[in-house]
Amino acid sequence: MTRSAAEVMHDVIVAAVIDGLGALRTASKGVPNALLRDLAAIHPNTTFQDLPADLQASIQTSVRAAFTKLQSEGYTVLNPKVAGVTPRPPRPQVAPTPGRGPGGPGRPAGGRDQQRRPRPDRPGSGKRPPQR
Repeated sequence: MTRSAAEVMHDVIVAAVIDGLGALRTASKGVPNALLRDLAAIHPNTTFQDLPADLQASIQTSVRAAFTKLQSEGYTVLNPKVAGVTPRPPRPQVAPTPGRGPGGPGRPAGGRDQQRRPRPDRPGSGKRPPQR
């Protein structure tokens, strides 16, 4: 039975997260405060070099395993620049025909009127919220 790429990637990501948590535990050497410090140091702007060495090694192993798993499931993983494959040309954009669309004839293609109603709950709408 062939599995979709999304299913394969789901399995790969779950395994990578579990391996990463194990690597963080290993990096803290079993000391709970060190584990909490390492976890607290990870945020959206953390770079790869900022991570503990054990976690870096775990991530590198997980990435290699992800590519191997995808290839073993029959998916092709390649960089088009390295492979010399020319990318497809972009599709030409077609302008919408006036008078057609979900709004019916005489209405914009979006089906809504172009005028915007002021929203009193948004800043800059010109109306003040009621005083309490």
